[in-house]
Amino acid sequence: MKLTFLFRLAVSATVALWLLGCEQLPGGAKPAAAPPPMPTPEVSVITATTQTAPLTRELVGRLAATRIAQVRARVAGIVLERVYTEGTDVSAGAILFKIDPAQLQAKLRAEEAALAKAEADATNAALTARRYNELREKKTISQQDVDTALATERTTAAAVMQARANLESVRLDLSYATVRAPIAGRAGRALVTEGALVGQGEATLMTSVEQIDPIYVNFSQSVRELAELQHSGKSTAKPKIEVVLADGTTYAATGTLDFSDLAVDPGTGAVSLRTTLANPQHALLPGMFVTLRLTTGHLPNAFVLPQAAVLRDAKGAAVLVLGADGLVAQRRVETHGMTRSEWIVTGELRDGEQVIISGLQKVKPGAPAKLAAPKSAPANPAPAKS
Repeated sequence: MKLTFLFRLAVSATVALWLLGCEQLPGGAKPAAAPPPMPTPEVSVITATTQTAPLTRELVGRLAATRIAQVRARVAGIVLERVYTEGTDVSAGAILFKIDPAQLQAKLRAEEAALAKAEADATNAALTARRYNELREKKTISQQDVDTALATERTTAAAVMQARANLESVRLDLSYATVRAPIAGRAGRALVTEGALVGQGEATLMTSVEQIDPIYVNFSQSVRELAELQHSGKSTAKPKIEVVLADGTTYAATGTLDFSDLAVDPGTGAVSLRTTLANPQHALLPGMFVTLRLTTGHLPNAFVLPQAAVLRDAKGAAVLVLGADGLVAQRRVETHGMTRSEWIVTGELRDGEQVIISGLQKVKPGAPAKLAAPKSAPANPAPAKS
C-alpha cells in the first residue's frame, strides 16, 4: 500500500515537471501572444432607388459639310481678279474669280463671222436650187444639175447649224471666264492668285464652297446597337440626339438620324451613321470632333449607379450590397448603357438596398463590413489678430 502511494507521487511529479518544461521556451522566453483579430473593413454606400432612366449613349462624332463643290477653271486664261472674300458666305451664282476673256472674245467674233458666211452660202444655195427647179420644168437643164443644186442647199444648211453650234460653244466658254459659285455656302481659301495661268490642259482647282447649314455629324455604332436604335426609331418616340461641344456645353439644336447613308465596315463590324443638325449661326465647322448624346428611349424600374459600383467577372456584371445584418451580398445586374459617369442597370438589385461604391477591394460576399464614418469638415481657423 505504501509502495503504490509512492509510485503515484513520483508519476505526478514527473508530469508536472514535463508540463513546466513545455510552457517555457529556450532561453527563458515567454510564448508569443495570439494575433489580434482583423478589423471589420469600412465601406461607403449609396441607396439604390428605382426610377425611369433614359437610355442614353455617348458617342464621338465628326462634323462634315452637307455639300462640297470644287470650283475649277473650265477655260484657259490668266486670272484677272479674285472677287470674293475668303472664308465668307456666298450665294449660288456669286462671282468668285474673273479670267482674262480677250482670247475668247476674239474667238467669238471669228465664229460670228463663220456663221454669217455659212448663212450667206446657204441663202445662195437655196436660190440656186429654186432656179434650177424652174429650169427643169422648162427642160432646159439636166436632172443631174438639179440634184447637185439640191445637195448643195442641204449641205450649206447643215453648215449653218454647225456654225451656230460653234458660236454657242464659244459663248459658253466666254461665260466660264467669269467663275461663279455653283452652290450657296462658305467659300474657302483661294488656291490661285491674280496673274496665275489656269485651265491650261487641266481644270485647275481654284477654291471650294462648303454648305454647312445644315451640317452632318458622322459617327459609328456596332451592329447590335444599330438594331436597338432602329427598333427604337419605329416607336412613337423618335431618338433624341444632342451634341456636346468641347467646352462641355450642349448645342442648342437637336439632330435627326439619317439612315440612308449606311455602310458596314467588315474589319470592325461597325456601321457608319449620319446625323443632320441645324447650323444657322455657323458655330459648327467641318472637321470638328463633338460628343453625341443619343437617347433612344426610357427604361422603367431601373437603377442609376456610379461606374465604380459595377463589377464584372466571367459571369457578367454585378454589384455588392451591405445588408442589415452587416454582411456583404452580391447582386447580379444587367447594364443598359451609360450616362456621362453612371451605369443604367436592372436585375437582382432591390429598391432601398445599400450598394457599396468604395472599399470594394476589401470585402467579398458573405464577409462582414461596416459603414465608414462620414468625414467631418475641417474647422475654419480663427482669423489672426492684427
